[in-house]
Amino acid sequence: MAGSSHGHTPAAWTGAIICFIGFCIAGVFMVAAEPVGFWAGIGVVALGGIVGLAMKTAGLGMPKESAEMAAARDRAARAQITA
Repeated sequence: MAGSSHGHTPAAWTGAIICFIGFCIAGVFMVAAEPVGFWAGIGVVALGGIVGLAMKTAGLGMPKESAEMAAARDRAARAQITA
């Protein structure tokens, strides 16, 4: 897996950080027994997903792999196994 850059994009990092902040907010308010704050934290988690998706759509995520690239990767993997 070292050869892939799965998740190493601005869209992934931004979405994950916003979701983590929302998770922390929801956790604090859950312990404090404040349902409104908890649901606000859950809203921030959802916002993180939306922001990440919007950034991916804007071109800041991983590009989609073409069929030619997938075929070349498969051929290289088979050649490596037989060698």
